[in-house]
Amino acid sequence: MSFPILKTERLNLIEINEEHVASIYSIFSNEAVIQYYGMSPLTSVDQAAAMVKSFANGFEQKRSMRWGIVWQETGELIGTVGLNNLALHSKRTEIGYDLLPAHWRKGIVTEAVEAVIDYCFNELKLFRIGAVTFPQNKASFALLLKMGFEKEGVLKGYLYQDTESHDAFIFSITQPEWKK
Repeated sequence: MSFPILKTERLNLIEINEEHVASIYSIFSNEAVIQYYGMSPLTSVDQAAAMVKSFANGFEQKRSMRWGIVWQETGELIGTVGLNNLALHSKRTEIGYDLLPAHWRKGIVTEAVEAVIDYCFNELKLFRIGAVTFPQNKASFALLLKMGFEKEGVLKGYLYQDTESHDAFIFSITQPEWKK
């Protein structure tokens, strides 16, 4: 299967490759972006190159997919949206996203996530999409609730960042609940 390119009104969701290493470094070395990501900021371009390779490997092995969010107006890669723990045989996945702070509060993540959810339910024929957030990440879980996700509960000590374990909220949406 070739990597699916998705388009929205303002965005192109593209396959991330070697030409995007500098952009990936810019995103994932930004402390504001990864504050609630479950990882430490990148400190080298080599780490970004390894991350890009891991995106490709995950897609090849059908266990994840990660799109670059490209702002059509400028052609700039400004964030990513992706599927983690993709289990096609079990018809489920988890969604995650990130965006450079200069583009926050413009509806960009909502637009990207909506396109990916549509793809999951209509093309991949998944039944469930989960999302895991830090409890402190109010913007993320407000977005999920607005899109129809339900909070299922707390995963104790689920995320590890900054040398300690953190609780996480788990959200989900199922295909019948999407776009009621």
